[in-house]
Amino acid sequence: MAAIKENARSSLILAGRVMNEAISFIVFTILDILDFILCYTYKVIDFIIEAEWKPCYCSSTKEAITSSGTILVSEQGESKIVCLTSSSKLHLEEISDTLYTRPSWVAEVSKSTVNELKYRKVDNAAVILQSCERLKNGSVRSTFSVNSTIVEMLQGKMGGQKSHDLTPRWSDCNCDTCHSWSSSSKDSLFVKVDGAKENVQEDVIFIHGFISSSAFWTETLFPNFSKAAKSKYRLFAVDLLGFGRSPKPSDSLYTIREHLDMIEKSVLEPHKVKSFHIVAHSLGCILALALAVKYPGSVKSLTLIAPPYFPAPKGEQAAQYMMRRVAPRRVWPPIAFGSSIACWYEHIGRTICLVICKNHRLWEFLTKLVTRNRIKTYLIEGFCCHTHNAAWHTLHNIICGTAGKIEGYLDMVRNSLKCEVTVFHGKDDELIPVECSYNVQSRIPRAHVKVVENKDHITIVVGRQRSFARELEQIWKHSTN
Repeated sequence: MAAIKENARSSLILAGRVMNEAISFIVFTILDILDFILCYTYKVIDFIIEAEWKPCYCSSTKEAITSSGTILVSEQGESKIVCLTSSSKLHLEEISDTLYTRPSWVAEVSKSTVNELKYRKVDNAAVILQSCERLKNGSVRSTFSVNSTIVEMLQGKMGGQKSHDLTPRWSDCNCDTCHSWSSSSKDSLFVKVDGAKENVQEDVIFIHGFISSSAFWTETLFPNFSKAAKSKYRLFAVDLLGFGRSPKPSDSLYTIREHLDMIEKSVLEPHKVKSFHIVAHSLGCILALALAVKYPGSVKSLTLIAPPYFPAPKGEQAAQYMMRRVAPRRVWPPIAFGSSIACWYEHIGRTICLVICKNHRLWEFLTKLVTRNRIKTYLIEGFCCHTHNAAWHTLHNIICGTAGKIEGYLDMVRNSLKCEVTVFHGKDDELIPVECSYNVQSRIPRAHVKVVENKDHITIVVGRQRSFARELEQIWKHSTN
C-alpha cells in the first residue's frame, strides 16, 4: 500500500513538472514576442518625449565611436579595460554579459532576419572595438567585442564628466520621495543612523537585498535591539544606489565598484568608521563580501542572510549559470516567475516599473485600503521606490556579473579575515535555496549556518525580528570578546 502511494506521489510530481515545463514554454515564448514589440514601442515613445533614440540591450550600433571620445579596448592580463580619453577606466569585467546575452527563440530569429537585411554588416549584435598598445598612437594589438549599448552609455562618461545625469526619464517617478536626492548638493546614499550617539564603541552596517530599502532593517530590527545594544552600537542602514531615497542616476551602470564607492563615501568616510560588523540580506551579501575583502582588517563579524551563491559547474560560464538558477524561466513557483521576468525582459520590466513604481503612491494607498494594513507597508515602499535602470543593471551586474568572483571573495574571507561568519537561511526559501548557504560553508568551513524552519526569503527576518535582533547581539558580543 505504501509503495502504491509513493508511486502515485512520484507520478504526480513528474506530471506537475511536465505541465510546468509545457506552460512555461508557451508563456515565455509569448513574453519573448511581447518584449520584442515593446522594444520598438519604447524607442518611438522615447524619441517623441526625450527627442533622442535611447539605447537598449536588444540592438547594436554599426560602428565604434570615432569622435573625440574614442574608446580603445586593451587587455591587461585577464582584465579587459575600456580606456577613456579622460584617463578614467572602467573594467569591462564588472559589466555582465547577461545584460545582452539572453538567448530566446524570438531574439535569435529577429537577429538573423535583421542581419540578413543589413547584409551582415553587424556581427552578432556587438560592436568590435580596436584595442591599442599605446593610447597616444592607437596602434592595433587585438580586438574585443562589446555590446553597443555599453558603448553608448559610456559616451556620457567621456571628457572627464563626473556628475550624474539628474534628469529623470519620463517613465520614472519624479515625486519628492524618489527624486529628492537631485536637489541636494551631496552625492551620497540615504543613510539611517540609529543607536549610540555618544561614546560609540562599535559600528554595524546593514545592507538590504534586491528591490528593497533600508526600511527592511529600520522597521524590523532597529526597534527591537535592546537598550544596552543601542547604547554601545552605532547602526547604519543604507538605501543602495538606485533604491529607496538614494540617488538614481539614469546614466549609471550600477556596477559593484559604483555601489561600494557610494557606501564608502556615504558611511565609512563621513562617519569615520574604522571597524565594523556587517549584516546583509540576499543581493546585499555580495556587496558585503566585496566590502569585507576590501577592508579585511576592519570587519569584526559577517552575518549573511540567504546569500545567492551557486557554484558554476566546470565548463559553465558563471554569470549565465547564475542567471539560469535565479531566473529559470518557469511559471512556478511564483517568485521564480517574477525573478525570470525581471532578469530576462528589459522592456517588460520597464513596463512593470512604469505601472508600479511611477504610481507607487497610488498602489501604497490601495494596498492599505484593501488589506487594512495587514501587509507591511515598508515592504511595498521598498519594492516600488526604484527605477528600472537601477534594478536592471544591479540585477545583472551584481547578482549575475559577480558570480565568477564570489568564490574569490569567499576564499579571501576564509584565508585573510579572522572575523566570525554566520549564515541564516529560511528553509522554505523558494528564490535562494538553502543549498546556497551550505555552499558558502563549503568555502568557509568556520562559517556557522542556521536554517530556520517555516521561514522563506523575507520572513527569515520579517516576523521574527525580535529573536533575530537578540541573535545579532550575541554574534556581535561574541566577536568582540
